[in-house]
Amino acid sequence: MYKVIKKDGLAKRGRLETVHGVIETPVFMNVGTAAAIKGAVSTEDLQGIKTQVELSNTYHLHVRPGDEVVKKLGGLHKFMVWDKPILTDSGGFQVFSLSGLRKIKEEGVYFQSHIDGKKIFMGPEESMQIQSNLASTIAMAFDECPSSVASRQYIENSVARTTRWLERCKAEMNRLNQLPDTINKSQLLFGINQGAIYEDIRIEHAKRISELDLDGYALGGLAVGESHEDMYRILDATVPYLPENKPTYLMGVGTPANILEAVDRGVDFFDCVYPSRNGRHGHVYTNHGKLNLFNAKYELDDKPIEEGCQCPACRKYSRAYIRHLLKAKEMLGMRLCVLHNLYFYNTMMEEIREAIENGRYKEYKKQKLDSMSGK
Repeated sequence: MYKVIKKDGLAKRGRLETVHGVIETPVFMNVGTAAAIKGAVSTEDLQGIKTQVELSNTYHLHVRPGDEVVKKLGGLHKFMVWDKPILTDSGGFQVFSLSGLRKIKEEGVYFQSHIDGKKIFMGPEESMQIQSNLASTIAMAFDECPSSVASRQYIENSVARTTRWLERCKAEMNRLNQLPDTINKSQLLFGINQGAIYEDIRIEHAKRISELDLDGYALGGLAVGESHEDMYRILDATVPYLPENKPTYLMGVGTPANILEAVDRGVDFFDCVYPSRNGRHGHVYTNHGKLNLFNAKYELDDKPIEEGCQCPACRKYSRAYIRHLLKAKEMLGMRLCVLHNLYFYNTMMEEIREAIENGRYKEYKKQKLDSMSGK
């Protein structure tokens, strides 16, 4: 199912075969929270910008339109007309970000919908049932994502509960995959490593969840306010204790530099809202650093966002025109910036895979970081 094709240091070039097609790793998953990439990006667009995996949010789709609705319409793939892999996160992160509206118990979390204030309960079983209704390719286990500044005692208790919840997720997923009306009976389950910035708690937890022999393993609770140095330190300490023969996913990360550094530490799945969020604000990524197209210096600039880029924006439009669209608040401006940024990320992942295959990843990483920082 998942196979490491080549290693270059700790960097892994792998391949995950799923019921919805093959995922070549390292991979960046394009974030479509409510079953669409923000910025008026269609499913057809995703095909044209090298997207391998689309990521949707369990909590948001449960609240609206409702996972039962999606199931009645044939599952998320049919609903959004996308035939490649989809990963759904468990809803845990969103639930825990509603800190003023929630109460955590052993059975799960009681909280209020951010849309209408309706009372909702979500535990491991409910999260698995919702994700099974959505029929995603990969489901994420329900975990607690504690604050990075919580006390050591709190983190220890939280991680122990996340482990108990993971065992319940696994049992429920096995049950759901055997039901006659389940749309995707081959749904994969990834567990999540937690432990804030405590190396020993992270390592212990990694060892424990590795015993469960899941389809993949994620590192959660990073990129939530800690320094980049702390994040890299935790990856250095923890990744070696996760199974090398399974995909390793760093959740919610990140900048191109974060991704390049994490690949070097053995991570091969990523997701982040940066490319689409920045694009919607006129910030675009290039191999020579980030540009803010709102800047006056682009008013008469007839060059594309990046020379040589083959994305839908750069093939046709100038910086001056895209700047005009953004200033005029025309949706097309945002759309073109988002398409460019996602294409940039997906192309960078292609380059990463090629560099690992050719045994020159360290050299590629240095070159890419130097060029993006203007050296």
